[in-house]
Amino acid sequence: MNAGIKRDHLRFKQIVKGKIKQNLKKYITQGELIGRQGKDLVSIPVPQIDLPKFKFGKRQSGGVGQGEGQAGQPVGQGEEPGQAGNGEGQHQLEVDLTLQELADMLAQELELPNIKPKGSGLVATDKNRFNGIRSVGPNSLRHIKRTYKEALKRQIIAGNYDPLDPRIVPVKKDFRYRASRPIVKPENNAVIVYMMDVSGSMGDEQKDIVRTESFWIDTWLRSQYKELQIRYIIHDASAREVDQHTFYHTRESGGTLISSAYKLCNDILQQQYPVEQWNIYAFHFSDGDNWSGEDTKLCVDMLKNELLPKCNAFCYGQVESRYGSGQFIKDIVENFKEDERIITSKIESKEAIYRSLKDFLGKGK
Repeated sequence: MNAGIKRDHLRFKQIVKGKIKQNLKKYITQGELIGRQGKDLVSIPVPQIDLPKFKFGKRQSGGVGQGEGQAGQPVGQGEEPGQAGNGEGQHQLEVDLTLQELADMLAQELELPNIKPKGSGLVATDKNRFNGIRSVGPNSLRHIKRTYKEALKRQIIAGNYDPLDPRIVPVKKDFRYRASRPIVKPENNAVIVYMMDVSGSMGDEQKDIVRTESFWIDTWLRSQYKELQIRYIIHDASAREVDQHTFYHTRESGGTLISSAYKLCNDILQQQYPVEQWNIYAFHFSDGDNWSGEDTKLCVDMLKNELLPKCNAFCYGQVESRYGSGQFIKDIVENFKEDERIITSKIESKEAIYRSLKDFLGKGK
């Protein structure tokens, strides 16, 4: 790629990113990006940008200056022009962005502060630093200074070194080579525990909202932590841990017992994620309907004594449903007015996802 083409390509990418930034609020509220997500890339459909390209005509259709027409007649203007259309053309270009680029745009759009991690958990190794020496290796890694130093030592010990005629001739056993040593260093890492009410009052619309919001939460937290683990819990009158697909596609018809999810979440954290090593985030999504006031009291006690002391942040998102009472968020706010570790957000529709993300991520916890 020559310099001119490379410059034009970079310019085009800047235009595309600018277009995405302008419409980021729309993309945040749409769930279609989740289906376009690869391992490290997300495909975003960008309208009204068309790449120029050549289009070849049919073969054997005549060359330049051939065919019907009179001399001097403008090219492309026949005697019977077609009728102009009144519809708008559809031009969509799918652009691949890395999740990090998407997270950076999200941070700028929502003015998100960087998270201040705590503790250290898993260790990471850096194998690209050559900070050791060994006696075997390829010629490309030969360490000239250390090789001659070894040759000098050998000649001095053998009495072959003449300071008046200093000639140092390395032999094979003098050769030294650069060697890489893994550097072990602690890395901040995090775990997200998603909990969702899948009782009869939570329909497909509510689950789609949870799915879209959790995608953006994942995108942001992955940009902040080198290691991120995600656990999924669904509950109605009882709770169980499931995989991602089951989390988003299960629908039950029973009642709601929120404490069952909180208890399972606490068990997972106690057994596998020591609080001094892990940054812990819990997200619970529900329509606010709980089995009884007694169970709500149990949830409040578990939050105070078990979950909040372990979590960087505990986020409760109440998704509006025509069948849910919406009471639970009121109980949470009433019992935790002064506690910044718990964050609540009402999500009335897909359009509210944008504001809800700001609620959950805007404090940099």
